[in-house]
Amino acid sequence: MIRTAFSTSSVILATLGSALFGVPALADEFRDMQWHLQYLRVAEAHTISTGRGVTVAVVDTGVSGHSDLAGSIVSGTDFIDPGGNGRNDLDGHGTAMAGLIAAHGKGSRGVLGIAPGAKVLPIRVLKDNREAELELGPAIDFAVKHGAKVINISAGGGTSPKTIKAVRAAADADVVIVAAAGNRPRDAGVISPAIFESVVAVTATDRGGKISDVSVTGPAIDLAAPGEDITTTSNADQYTIKQTGTSDAAAIVSGAAALLRSKYPDMTAKEVVQRLEDTATDKGAPGVDDEYGHGIVNIVAALKAGDTPTPGPQSSSAPGTPSTPTPTPKAAPETKPASNNTPLIAGAVIAVLVAGLGAVLWVRRRSSGGAR
Repeated sequence: MIRTAFSTSSVILATLGSALFGVPALADEFRDMQWHLQYLRVAEAHTISTGRGVTVAVVDTGVSGHSDLAGSIVSGTDFIDPGGNGRNDLDGHGTAMAGLIAAHGKGSRGVLGIAPGAKVLPIRVLKDNREAELELGPAIDFAVKHGAKVINISAGGGTSPKTIKAVRAAADADVVIVAAAGNRPRDAGVISPAIFESVVAVTATDRGGKISDVSVTGPAIDLAAPGEDITTTSNADQYTIKQTGTSDAAAIVSGAAALLRSKYPDMTAKEVVQRLEDTATDKGAPGVDDEYGHGIVNIVAALKAGDTPTPGPQSSSAPGTPSTPTPTPKAAPETKPASNNTPLIAGAVIAVLVAGLGAVLWVRRRSSGGAR
């Protein structure tokens, strides 16, 4: 079963209609609500890279048309209703992830993604009820075959042989896969596919850089990113606000990977991940830990690595102030998305399964090398 990973309840607001024409910039409020943009110094990052030339696959509930994503969504596929192009989202979760990754807004209005120059390849694997009898393997294979350099999976699913093979094939094809770690209380630990060694497992933080209460923890965690009170796009040209979950954090890291792949096209997927980990802002216990992994993603530092050291993420409540920012095999959970909003995405309790899939089976085993 596949499910998404939202956590706290979200509020959906329609965009300005003709009846509201002339009301000063309601959509600007949405941009102002995107506290993570200032926290991660995204404006500075965009002077270095916007993600142009990179396609990010969004494996989710589909991606519907939205004015803040106009021209950024390419034709994908639909595993729920065969024959579709993935541009049909009855739920809103996939569109929310696409917005966090690649929304370009409307000038200074609307919402802005981490990589507004990137393209989104929508791959629908979830129904509006966030459940489907489907494995992730075919979706990952489709993304690789259609040129995605980054795959965002804000969801979780079983570790079937097809999924395992697809994740390995994506790594061999030099594709970065980023996945939501999972949300409490639905998930007891890091879910699949985030548990795999070649997949970047992302947990969520609040505005102060503290690990969100909804985030699962464990030795499989690689990075942390903002994932509480998130504002982004939704279906029907709407916006969702106050959304919480590791789904959102994963989408932000996918956007960061797209920025690196655009600026450094010769950098391999492994090098992209290593750069993100090496430049992350250390939080929690020194070095790699079970809550933050290597730390909170520091996009500007990743883009400027080798230049003058840059400060870490900024607290949204205190602009300009630096925020106070070996694993055991994991078992396989059932498939689902990962956002902790009314749409619960990344969740499925970790089941004891890996043993039968071939011992070590490449389930994550991370060292602390390169951590900060």
